[in-house]
Formats: sequence, structure tokens, C-alpha cells
Amino acid sequence: MALNTIIQEKFRNAFDFKCFSLIIEAYQVTINEKIIQLDWNENDIAQELCEKLDGNPKRLQWFISATREFHLSTTTNKKKGFADKLPRVDLRMSSIISKLEFKYFFEAKRLKENDSGLKRSYIDDGMDRFTCKKYPSGCMLGFLLQGNVNKTVKGINKLLIKDKRNAQTLNSKKNYSHKYYFESKHIEIGILKHLIFDFTNMQN
Repeated sequence: MALNTIIQEKFRNAFDFKCFSLIIEAYQVTINEKIIQLDWNENDIAQELCEKLDGNPKRLQWFISATREFHLSTTTNKKKGFADKLPRVDLRMSSIISKLEFKYFFEAKRLKENDSGLKRSYIDDGMDRFTCKKYPSGCMLGFLLQGNVNKTVKGINKLLIKDKRNAQTLNSKKNYSHKYYFESKHIEIGILKHLIFDFTNMQN
């Protein structure tokens, strides 16, 4: 049984790495093609990333499927109309490897350095949905549309500290695929990963 757990963990880590690679490469394509508009909604950007991800041949090579606006199932309160009230996560990637199914979820939020409301939403409607386990394991995506990444993250951290959640602040970590990668620690779920995609230099 222990061996099976070890093998499953190896598959899980490899799958998570591939999901990260695909979403980061999708972001890089949008930057190169200067597609994203700074006045776009969160769902507009997520859709564009999903389309670029879908067109990446690595996705087929790795047997990974991607779904945007994925409804999360529930086992309680199944009454008429319950499906319309199910929580939706912005992007789900999944794969079946050696008869094991793996899923990874991305929750995306728009960010601006000078907009505390968006930073608050990043915490309350993003991070907290992972920490309360409303969303399964996954990663936060921050779409920066104005300002500086580090100053924006500092603003998020100020709000967390104001909420007396000092231990949950975002900390920059080295990632060879993406410059702006952060992690936050949470008692409920352990490490929550954050990718900040900087769209501020888009010129169309």
C-alpha cells in the first residue's frame, strides 16, 4: 500500500508540473501575440488562456484536458435548481494516468496595484475558497492589469496582516518557468501556490 501511495504521489507531482507548464506557456503566447486588452474582464482573459492552452500540442502529448468555468459537484442539498448554485472554478485540468485520475484547479482574479477592492477579492473570493476547501487542490492566478507585481502583492499582504493572518502572506519563491511565483501557508491546506501574470506592458 505504501508503494502505491509513493507512486501515486509521483504521478501527482508530475501532473501538477505539467499543468503549471501549460498555463505558463499559454500566458507567454498571449504576451508574444499581444492579445489581452487591459479593459477585459476576468473571464475574457481566462478564456484566451484556455484557448492557447488547448492549442498547445503538449496537452495532447500529456493526455491533459482543460475545462473553463468548471462546476464543482456537491453531495448535499440536491433540490430543484441546485445545479445553478454550484460553485464554479475558473479552470480545471484533468488527466487519467495508469487508471488514476488527477485534477488541478486554477482560480483567477484581476489585480491592480491601486485597487484595494480587487486585492480584497483576490483574498476573499480566491484564496479563501481554497482554504475553506470549497475548491479542491490548485493554484491562484492573478491577472495584473495595472502597476507593479511586487507592490501589488505587498498590498495583498497588508490586507492579510490587517486581518491578523500574518502567517498566510504571499512569499516569492524561485520558479524556473515563471518569474512571479509565490506561495502562502495555510493550516487548513498547507501550501497554496500563486502565479501572477503581468499584462501591464501589452501594446496593441
